[in-house]
Amino acid sequence: MRDCGIDVAFVQENHALSHAVGTIRGMHFQTGNSAQAKLIRCPRGSILDVAVDIRRGSPTFGRHVAIILSADNWKQAYIPAGFAHGYCTLEPDTEVMYKVSTYYDPASERGFAWNDPDVAIPWPFGPDKAVLAAKDQAYPRLAELPDYFPFTSYPDPHA
Repeated sequence: MRDCGIDVAFVQENHALSHAVGTIRGMHFQTGNSAQAKLIRCPRGSILDVAVDIRRGSPTFGRHVAIILSADNWKQAYIPAGFAHGYCTLEPDTEVMYKVSTYYDPASERGFAWNDPDVAIPWPFGPDKAVLAAKDQAYPRLAELPDYFPFTSYPDPHA
């Protein structure tokens, strides 16, 4: 990872099991000193894994990237701090493991609506088929969030 410019010390590993196909978890992040970078993999089943840039002022603010992570393809996704993260299970009994750079802090946990039309994530399931936790149904739209991660500029790699 260092060869790719990622120098992160992970302090905790989480392991989640979702029985139902169409379980959507997200879009989550932590703020302040508890902001987390994550390394996600799917050792059983498969997920559509999504990251959204939530750094206000970034040229990619509000844009998302999505990738299929599965037990078959062995891919992983690195999500830096300043990005919201979520996923949708594509198979029953899917397991997701993710390493994080800071410990879980419930007081710093935030999120935005998984189906925010301004972000337009192409989830494979709509509201009628998605399985969601109560907290994931109650999050506001991205535009309604405070400026948790201000963006000024990209670092100069030659500095």
